[in-house]
Amino acid sequence: MTTNILLTSSRALGATLALSGLLLASGAQAQINTPQPSPKSTVTQRVGLTDVTITYYRPSMKGRPVFGDKTLVQYGKRWRTGANATTTIKFSDDVTLEGKKVPAGEYGLYTIPNKTEWLVVLNKSTKQGADVDGFKDDQDVVRFSAKTYKLGNKAETFTIGFSDLTPATANVDMMWELTGAKFKIGTEVDAKVMAQIDEKVIKGTAATPNEYAAAAVYYLDNDKDLKQALTWIQKANEKDAKFWNVHTEAKIRMKMKDYKGATASAEQSRKLALEGKNADYVKMNEDLMMDAKKLTK
Repeated sequence: MTTNILLTSSRALGATLALSGLLLASGAQAQINTPQPSPKSTVTQRVGLTDVTITYYRPSMKGRPVFGDKTLVQYGKRWRTGANATTTIKFSDDVTLEGKKVPAGEYGLYTIPNKTEWLVVLNKSTKQGADVDGFKDDQDVVRFSAKTYKLGNKAETFTIGFSDLTPATANVDMMWELTGAKFKIGTEVDAKVMAQIDEKVIKGTAATPNEYAAAAVYYLDNDKDLKQALTWIQKANEKDAKFWNVHTEAKIRMKMKDYKGATASAEQSRKLALEGKNADYVKMNEDLMMDAKKLTK
């Protein structure tokens, strides 16, 4: 009898402990997810042939003054350019920032805001914080000034974005409250494109119509050897005449002041565009033929 009671008690205790363990494990795994006051954001932009990625946390004003002497972001003091952690900026290739060379890699993006300009600092460390006493200046990669400007509309949440994109450059805009500050990224494009053209078209033995056309367009758009561009686009059109490539030939001939040849190519491209039911190219060719007619008078 005593033995049975002990066994029963032992089993009950074991079940209780197992249940307690299960509840503890369940409690350890259960988490309540709530939105961050300053959510994380990652923005990526291809500038030329280079990928630029910025990762930062976005604080909001919430009725508080942002820039000044006794504010969220104080003038003259280093800022991690966001909340929670240091903002990082990553380049897939070497770039220039406001004309200063920066190697490919990932860096901490720190700023020292003032009323009329911000000092922008890229540092090798992405985790050292912004405290003056703990900041390692000897890890700086580059420093430069970014002029401030007044925003047309108030930015409630701190925002970093890209603007004014060209084939080789872009601006990085940092905006909060009514203040914006921006700096220019420059990338190497011509050398990279020319290396591809040299490899695949000039030295290549089996260039495709698309590669010939791409090389011709690049030469046309960048004021390079037009005779060479014409040769390449003709090779593309000999193998596979597409209305957009024939239109490129018309544009090259126009730029070479061969108005008769430009008109003939534009007419051919127009007919192909009509067959392809592309109204935009039909109009572009008609406009080009009109321009060529005016210039031949």
